[in-house]
Amino acid sequence: MSFNIINLEDIYIVKGEKDTQNLLKDFECPLNNDVEYFIKNKAIEFSKQGIAKTYIVSTSYKNKQVIVGYFALTNKITEIKKNILSYKMRKRISRFSINDELNKSYSVSLPLIGQLGKNFCNGYNKLISGDILLKFACDKVRDVQKIVGGKFVMLECEDKIKLKEFYESNGFVCFGKRNLEKDEREKNCGEYLLQMLCYLNNKI
Repeated sequence: MSFNIINLEDIYIVKGEKDTQNLLKDFECPLNNDVEYFIKNKAIEFSKQGIAKTYIVSTSYKNKQVIVGYFALTNKITEIKKNILSYKMRKRISRFSINDELNKSYSVSLPLIGQLGKNFCNGYNKLISGDILLKFACDKVRDVQKIVGGKFVMLECEDKIKLKEFYESNGFVCFGKRNLEKDEREKNCGEYLLQMLCYLNNKI
């Protein structure tokens, strides 16, 4: 099965904001309210302001293009404690970060996969695996890093066993936790999000 990956900005430039909102209104993600809320209420505005860029993933199903998922990318400065990482990972990330000897940590600016989710409307989620959707997001980060440099990507997720195992199976390691802001708690479970890091090799 082939997929199309389109920058949301390119869609609303052609279709206009109202038609683009109508295109996104049927997106459903019962597993994560924040994923659904973002695509319907924040993605276009964040794209306009340059806060985050959203990419729509679609495929042909019953002779029409349907949205199967999306991901959103931005950039984030974060602190990573050295004792959390393996020696190999510390050696790799030290090349792209500021070493804070006092706090025994690295300060680094990283691409952040801010949102990642499949569309459960009409069972479209069955048309793509989470592994493929995550690969598309990481590949897009690789494209950016070919221009500006870098080798790492990070994401944040709820502290759920299946989610953690999914990301770990795709090369991510947990390096910390971030307490949820007040406005985030309505759409996320728990009081914090796990922070996860992945080294992106040159595989295509």
